[in-house]
Amino acid sequence: MAITKEITPLEHSSIKLTVTVDKEDTRSQYDELVSDYCKSLHIPGFRPGKTPREVLERKLGDALKGDALGKIIEKSIVAVFEDEDFPQENRPLPYSNPQLQDEPSLNLEADLVFSVIYDIFPKITLGTWKGLELEIPQVRLTEEDLSRELDVIRERNAIVLDKDDDAPAVKDDVVTVNYSELSDTGEPLPGTAREDFVFTLGSGYNFFKFDDEIIGMKKDETRDIEKTYPDDFENEELAGKHKKIRVTLTALKEKKLPDLDDDLAQDVDEKFTTLEDLKTNVRERLTRNLEKSLREIKINKLLEKIMETTPVDLPESMIRLELDSRWRNLARRFNVPPAELEKTITRSGQEAETIREGWRTDVIKAIHSRLIVETLTEDLGFTVSDEELEKEYETMAGETDAPMEEIKQYYAKENMLEYLKEDIKERKLYDRLFAENKFTPGPMEHYLDLVGNNG
Repeated sequence: MAITKEITPLEHSSIKLTVTVDKEDTRSQYDELVSDYCKSLHIPGFRPGKTPREVLERKLGDALKGDALGKIIEKSIVAVFEDEDFPQENRPLPYSNPQLQDEPSLNLEADLVFSVIYDIFPKITLGTWKGLELEIPQVRLTEEDLSRELDVIRERNAIVLDKDDDAPAVKDDVVTVNYSELSDTGEPLPGTAREDFVFTLGSGYNFFKFDDEIIGMKKDETRDIEKTYPDDFENEELAGKHKKIRVTLTALKEKKLPDLDDDLAQDVDEKFTTLEDLKTNVRERLTRNLEKSLREIKINKLLEKIMETTPVDLPESMIRLELDSRWRNLARRFNVPPAELEKTITRSGQEAETIREGWRTDVIKAIHSRLIVETLTEDLGFTVSDEELEKEYETMAGETDAPMEEIKQYYAKENMLEYLKEDIKERKLYDRLFAENKFTPGPMEHYLDLVGNNG
């Protein structure tokens, strides 16, 4: 096929590909299609396969040309992208289908010229990535941090007992409730009901944050609650909204916390003999969590700084793919299909697309930083040796108490080995970045503010 092509870069990492198919090839492919139709179509008055060409063209007319045009365009695009000489950097992303611009008509007396637009992998030219100076917060573990974590352990090992039927619900009780949203007329809204939802009163671990309104309720009692949420409320779906919720308390239990002693330590894990053993283990875990959090802060600050001198023009299809992925993850959190989540959001008075667009800034930043990491990792030529893999297996075995051979089999069987190698290479990159840049101590912060509850 005689084809010429012209590549025109567009904004947002898009390409306009203009293809010209020689008129002789166009005519040849049209004639081939007509010949095939003459053999396969049954026109009344003619034997199968014996329909005259002029009859077929007269009856089908523009439809025949339209069919031929589509096939010629499809075949020529495939030919262009299968050409080994076509620049790799100008090939379309797997999830960006070329879109035909200004659909042409088929003129058998002239060359066929058409254009398609598609997204390509964005070009990235690294800016300054070493010799940077960044401020990192200072944090140290305190006895208060240790005590708070021991309290969490006591909570996890608490005994839960039923309360008397006439006992009121108080903070820290374990409650089971049925609830649903109500319409303005007080009728339950379809699709909003939730049954047998269990949480600790005062924890805030419920969508509508109705802990305070449940305090004082008794078993089998029902209350209609009205709440107005501030514009900056933590759940975007509720921000600025007024909601009516019907709540029924179906079960009420209280927790009995165990004493902080050797018996508790032994209940937590048989490897602990004394309370001091447990405390030592907790200190070590909190220290690891702190080191991990500080490492993540250093990585994020470095990438943000590198982004300032490393602009990138992201294609829309890449952004939409990431937005779709986050939407699916949110649906999994609520244990519903993505389409059902969208219906639920709509019923609550919001638009799913508005929520998705609210994520756009974070998504763009995440993709930008990921491209920097991938580019640096490739440019610096990091590799993973068999010895390094073996050491990684040993580390994982020590942290999980799982046999090393079992870990190896998992990565081999689940085709996860390449992901593991990429993770190791990424850690090597960060170690290199740490060595090439300077970190100065910033203000002192509390452990809980930096790491969060439960380390």
